[in-house]
Amino acid sequence: MKNKAKLSRQMGLFAIIATGVSSMVGASINVMPFMIHRSVPTIGPNVLWAFAFAAVPALFAGLSYAVLSSAMPRAGGSYLYASRGLNPYLGFIASFSQWFGLSIVIGVIAYITIPFIRDIALSYEVFWLSNLLEVGFVRVSLSLSFIWSFVYLNIKGIKSYTNLLIPMVILIFCLGSIVIFSSFFFDANDFLAAIDQKKGITHVLPAQPDFEWYAFLSASAILFSSFIGFDAIAQTGSEAINPGRNLPLAILIAILGVGLFYFLFTASVYKIIPWSFVAEQAQNKDITAPGLLSYVLPQGLETLIIVGATIALINDLPAMLLSVSRLMFAWAKDGIVSDRITAIHLKNNTPFVALIIAGLLSSIGVLGSYFAGDFFLGIDIMVTSMLVNFLLMCVTLITLKKHNFKLFSKIKVMKNRGLQIFIGWGGVFFLTGFLIIHTYKDLTSKVDAWYFHSTYVWLIVMGIASFIFLHQWKKLKLKDGDINTRFKNLPDE
Repeated sequence: MKNKAKLSRQMGLFAIIATGVSSMVGASINVMPFMIHRSVPTIGPNVLWAFAFAAVPALFAGLSYAVLSSAMPRAGGSYLYASRGLNPYLGFIASFSQWFGLSIVIGVIAYITIPFIRDIALSYEVFWLSNLLEVGFVRVSLSLSFIWSFVYLNIKGIKSYTNLLIPMVILIFCLGSIVIFSSFFFDANDFLAAIDQKKGITHVLPAQPDFEWYAFLSASAILFSSFIGFDAIAQTGSEAINPGRNLPLAILIAILGVGLFYFLFTASVYKIIPWSFVAEQAQNKDITAPGLLSYVLPQGLETLIIVGATIALINDLPAMLLSVSRLMFAWAKDGIVSDRITAIHLKNNTPFVALIIAGLLSSIGVLGSYFAGDFFLGIDIMVTSMLVNFLLMCVTLITLKKHNFKLFSKIKVMKNRGLQIFIGWGGVFFLTGFLIIHTYKDLTSKVDAWYFHSTYVWLIVMGIASFIFLHQWKKLKLKDGDINTRFKNLPDE
């Protein structure tokens, strides 16, 4: 008997917003604005402004997603939009790039969650536990257990998924707000006095360095990765209630709300902790916002913000697993990959095969972070992937009217064509600039082996994607000569 189960529309507006917020807030806020000093050592005191500048192309990309999602409310997001509004090959390239980058980063996030748990143990002087969490085998094993626990949660169904995500998102904002309010009570003088008293460290503030445009733009290109999670919202297209309204609304709320939270959080940390101390620590070890603030905050507050940061990181995982699994599901629905990936759990209405594959690739991200010794390789791959992905989304917004007027006419938000063209070309300009800067930085960096250049790894992945697409496209043409019609219409629900 044929499996007639399908994805079902069970996700309300809050669940959709929680998916986007969960994918955005985590490493993006607790790690990236501080570890950026390792990747771009000359950024100096300009991290906050680089963070703000990184939001500009993200906003253009987010608006493009919002418009396209209102016209094409199906699982697949970027793949669906570009394959219907631009070109099937470019749609697959865009989404394969996204899928690979996000899958690796799921592993990276699981891997960097462990230092947060270590910091809780350190704050209570449980040194045996903090030392145990530094052991490679233990760190890798715990990271993998996080990934597969959330693969199981996603397979259990949307209800289990949302019952976890929504309360955790509320906790993330409540506990993260402690950092923001702390800046009203502590400043750099309090911090310098605290490290002198507790650790015997005397930190001398250096002279203000000269502003470097290249460092500023390089840092902005990396920090851009902090804003990418909203695309997970687009992947809920086949499971969202009233998707034509709720998808674009959720995307806008996620970008604007999280962007403001990012800025206030990062500004508060750098008000308390001198940038020069952050830069110094980043060169020697993996650092986090809670770990840095532990020098000055009372132990109770310190524990709360570490718990909040840990929850934020862990909460990245189920939302991102949902996102990459729905991409694979959409490919399989179009016949670009094996139709076995469309298998839906009869009871839970979830794409369980796609979720298992997502878990396997994410596990590779954990192992890659461990053996590379630096999680920035995974971050760099993801940044390249998402810059290309978002760039193609902006191009799709420009071309949709000419390429597929039928779907263009279904747009429900920002219908003014002049506004759409402004959003599309604005995104193309900024995203192309970021991509050039990021690629140049990667290719000119000194690394131990060629495969530590994220650009080369990304190009190999794109070669694999091209081979898969061309092979499957040939098979589709032999099976159904008029496949262009298929790629002009939305897939069945």
